[in-house]
Amino acid sequence: MGKCDLMGAEVGGCSASLSKMKVTLSALDTFESSFTPLVVIELAQDVKEETKEWLKNRIITKKKDGGAQLLFRPLLNKYEKETLENQNLYLVGASKIRLLLGAEAVGLVKECNDNTMRAFTYGMRHNFKGFDDDNDDFLTMAERQFIIKHELENLRARDEKMIPGYHQAKLYPGKSLLRRLLTSGIVIQVFPLHDNEALKKLEDSWYTRFALKYQPVDSIRGYFGETIALYFGFLEYFTFALIPMAVIGLPYYMFAWEDYDKYVIFASFNLIWSTVILEVWKRGCASMTYRWGTLVMKRQFEEPRPGFHGVLGINLVTGREEPLYPSYKRQLRIYLVSLPFVCLCLYFSLYVMMIYFDMEAWALDIYEDSGSEWTSVLLYVPSIIYAIVIEIMNRLYRYAAEFLTSWENHRLESAYQNHLILKVLVFNFLNCFASLFYIAFVLRDMKLLRQSLATLLITSQILNQIVESLLPYWLQRKHHVQVKRKVQALKEDIDATLYEQVVLEKQMGTYLGTFDDYLELFLQFGYVSLFSCVYPLAAAFAVLNNFTEVNSDALKMCRVFKRPFSEPSASIGVWQESNWNITH
Repeated sequence: MGKCDLMGAEVGGCSASLSKMKVTLSALDTFESSFTPLVVIELAQDVKEETKEWLKNRIITKKKDGGAQLLFRPLLNKYEKETLENQNLYLVGASKIRLLLGAEAVGLVKECNDNTMRAFTYGMRHNFKGFDDDNDDFLTMAERQFIIKHELENLRARDEKMIPGYHQAKLYPGKSLLRRLLTSGIVIQVFPLHDNEALKKLEDSWYTRFALKYQPVDSIRGYFGETIALYFGFLEYFTFALIPMAVIGLPYYMFAWEDYDKYVIFASFNLIWSTVILEVWKRGCASMTYRWGTLVMKRQFEEPRPGFHGVLGINLVTGREEPLYPSYKRQLRIYLVSLPFVCLCLYFSLYVMMIYFDMEAWALDIYEDSGSEWTSVLLYVPSIIYAIVIEIMNRLYRYAAEFLTSWENHRLESAYQNHLILKVLVFNFLNCFASLFYIAFVLRDMKLLRQSLATLLITSQILNQIVESLLPYWLQRKHHVQVKRKVQALKEDIDATLYEQVVLEKQMGTYLGTFDDYLELFLQFGYVSLFSCVYPLAAAFAVLNNFTEVNSDALKMCRVFKRPFSEPSASIGVWQESNWNITH
């Protein structure tokens, strides 16, 4: 490969397009803008010009001088800003060589010609399978965007004391510039662009044609990255693992309910099934992640969370200058504030549960007094109301848990996630299952237990489908129509395809990660593994829900939310341990 400047225009052997995304704005006839945009940075409307120029210089400056050495340009040129809306939108890309060097820096693992998996190095690039100087598909688009995100996040302050033009936005050596810009409101958001052509191909093989088939997990990984691909892989695996339970449960449902030997047999089968499917998943997950290169990916020292704060000092382990925060202060916050708050919320959840049982008794009294068909329907109303209240309480508690966990000031993102998941799981588990345990072991009313379980399971599934996918998709479609009309009315003689795409995507919702998706599967796993022995149709309803969940979640990822940045993952993480613990 010939030498070419990392910041120069991409021509000849160094200039193959980074993707097949169409770029049609008239601004692309300039020298600096002849690159394929991968990431968008949106600045606030009132950002000062000196701040913009400083940010641009830090992004395009060479690595040895403290920059990211990326390609950078505004979405609109001066003329188009006057004609169209004055959007502070900027596009970021990178040359082919820069991306390959970035792949080495982040430790991406690729398959070699001898079929082994090794960390990619630029000097040995020709030893890796699929690499060619003229081939631009060696790195997936998700990997390219991950590399750019990594470089932007590692732009750190050097000798600056503040962000130019903003005296209140203080800086210190080693501070993440992107984090400071985001917290100061100077940068509104940073997000990767969709590749419309690749997205259309993925949709055609994924969810647009409803059929019982395996998901294209490798294609999902190539477009969205390993974390999301693992979620959909686990969702598919779990759905198929539920089928034996559903098949056994259907005829089992027709047997006499009060035969307690059948409860014991089914419960024993549940325990074996729960253990086996999780062990089999571990093997399948390891096989996938090894093939993708994330199982053997080198783990570097984890950087401090962007939100971590404290007195500036030297980390004795890494030797870097970073904020330091005493662990005893964090422990005080956890045990004196967070723990009492969680206990108070659990008490409130139990109080609401007792109100639900009062409503059940009231509905039963009305039914016994009248005995009509209308009052028999009333028997299900308390459970439906309680299921809706549970969903509302879970969502409200989630916001409180996020605030508390952030306030605890954990240094590492992994520690933050573990404490957040622990808080949320404890509350959700008690909120969703306490009433069922109370009915089973205190009231010992099998009929009420089956009725409550069926209502909670079905109602929660319907609410999740509507709130997570259908409602956001409907709102997004309406907004898309409005934006397209607005763009056409603003300027009819400019081919503003890229402008329209960026404006549409920047106003989409932000996908906050797989937390809520795994939480939904965790609760579903609990309903099936703990209580399907008394309501064998639970697995059948879960299978039906998951077949639609695959398509609704795929629609959500492709058309409702912005494209998330790829994140390498070796497993589904703490959720695998959570599912294991619930069965023991």
